[in-house]
Amino acid sequence: MEQPDPRRPARRRLLTGAAALTASAALTPLATATSGAAAATGRHAPFGSSYPARQWVPASPSNYTAADRPTQYRVEMVVIHVTQETYAHTLKLFANPAHKAAAHYVLRSADGHLAQCVSERNVAWHAGNWDYNTRSIGIEHEGWIDDPAWFTDTLYARSARLTAAICDRYSIPKDREHIIGHVEVPGSDHTDPGQFWDWPRYLQLVNGLSWRTAL
Repeated sequence: MEQPDPRRPARRRLLTGAAALTASAALTPLATATSGAAAATGRHAPFGSSYPARQWVPASPSNYTAADRPTQYRVEMVVIHVTQETYAHTLKLFANPAHKAAAHYVLRSADGHLAQCVSERNVAWHAGNWDYNTRSIGIEHEGWIDDPAWFTDTLYARSARLTAAICDRYSIPKDREHIIGHVEVPGSDHTDPGQFWDWPRYLQLVNGLSWRTAL
């Protein structure tokens, strides 16, 4: 019998932890850009027209550079990452001033819960390339690149909604030249999001072709 990988929590423990975090998040105000009418009725705003609800979980200022984007640097790309850590541990790492790295957003696998760790106006240290950092938004996805079970339907759908909203805000084309993986950043030694990340599906969702049934 194959021994469980010690770096990964058991699925039951993962889901239990997600439920606890969801309950905790309910006590924390969520920032949302949906219209008042849509929020009042519980309906989604048109896909890409607004940001999904997100929880503010700030990274240490030692893990990003304060800036005034897009005035200071034009935002032209979205970089897709996979954490190689649990959602909770990723947030702890971003809050640690010794870590020297953070992304703007982190999504949880089980339920797509979204944390924002760095304001988009600031330059998050997520890509390992200063030029790309200044011109991009980084989105981390809970999971491991060699285990596609972490890439849940909800994770794809919620992430695509966020990416579409970012693209709309900064007039970024919704294509593979502007929505890239960490592995595609010049000089990076990372391989995420890896071979199991479903790019055709993700781009279809980002472009709004099936978001109403996916969310």
